[in-house]
Amino acid sequence: MKKLLCELEHCSTDEQRQKIEDMNELMEEMGEEEFKSVFTKEWFNEMDKMIEEKILSWENAILLLKHVGYCQTLKCFFDFAFKDSFLSNRFQEMIIEEKMMIEEKDEKLLVDLCECYLLLNGWPSSEMDSIIVPCLLKVALKKEENEESQKEVEMALLALSNFRSYNMRKELYINEIKEIIEYHQEHHNLTRIAYQSAWKFFLNRSHFDHSLEHVIVNEVHFEREAIRELEELAKWMNWKKKEEEMSKKEEKEVLIIGRWLHALGIFFRLFRLWKEEFAELIGSVAHVCRAARENNKEISNWCICSLRNATENGNVRVEDLLKGRAIDVVLEEIHRQTLNKNIEYHSLDFFFSISRRAKEKEKDKMKEEKRKEAKRKVLEKMEEEGYEDTITSFHELFGFFSAQFYYQLSLNIFDYFVYV
Repeated sequence: MKKLLCELEHCSTDEQRQKIEDMNELMEEMGEEEFKSVFTKEWFNEMDKMIEEKILSWENAILLLKHVGYCQTLKCFFDFAFKDSFLSNRFQEMIIEEKMMIEEKDEKLLVDLCECYLLLNGWPSSEMDSIIVPCLLKVALKKEENEESQKEVEMALLALSNFRSYNMRKELYINEIKEIIEYHQEHHNLTRIAYQSAWKFFLNRSHFDHSLEHVIVNEVHFEREAIRELEELAKWMNWKKKEEEMSKKEEKEVLIIGRWLHALGIFFRLFRLWKEEFAELIGSVAHVCRAARENNKEISNWCICSLRNATENGNVRVEDLLKGRAIDVVLEEIHRQTLNKNIEYHSLDFFFSISRRAKEKEKDKMKEEKRKEAKRKVLEKMEEEGYEDTITSFHELFGFFSAQFYYQLSLNIFDYFVYV
């Protein structure tokens, strides 16, 4: 890839475009480690130099950079190489200059610049927020269902999904993102990536604005939509295929499932409202975990992480975890000989959290009876699998690590773990 970039210097504009298309195909096959080893700060600085010396046209540079950002964002590769480069500064200056133009403003160029910048750097300054967000939401609000328009909307929403700065004024986005989600719920005009990206952008905003919780749960019904999307995606996936045997369309579907699971991790970790659909939502995650277990460990691992997050948050009840068969799935995972240290940690933390939650007494008599019943069912489930003593033996260990260096637990737990 680095060699191909150097070769662009000696090509005509049309030849550059063909080579860039070849480069775009190559990067789609890259894993995270290879991707980060290629697209370094030095690589982006070299791109900046080629643009400065007019060796590479802006049109071709955007074609290449937008695809770098597209692959990075779709696959959830988090990197700061672009953010620390000279090219990032150039993009900021050009976006501000283009926005300030009153006459002869190139709207398409401004959109391209905003998409590239946000796909490659999800942490813009507050000054950039007020330019980038309205610009891309305007594109995302397009209602046309032709292929070209859908691609434009998808790219704008995918870029917004990478927006990880949280101190943003609600009035910059709230009405627009609600309209995009609600319109899709009625007309189904968005691609799967676009719809998931709209949700991810919305959920990310809730980190520092908890007033959004009511809107997300009670007005646009995230849990209902997540259930439907996960079940629909899982239904069409051929999980028996090995990863290398999947078509590009199937690979993309797997990536979208992974992005939904990542969004669920945010949802379970932050939200405090409870709804009856939570048991069904847990069940959908458990179903995907079982389906992906043999041939896509990354997806099944994300499922376990999402379920672990659910146990730590009071918005999911222990009986929801029982009804959704989350406990069965995590017990099955512990039995597997291929269990890695990270999943050992998440699995044991799952049971530790359930045990803690089951002990929390309720003042309301009816709720207290439900708590006792749920606790009894959990213990019976663990006794059936022979795990009650094993999990109990970790209580002191978890307490120690929670107080001292909780996040290093996965590094130590392998020495203590017992396969029963």
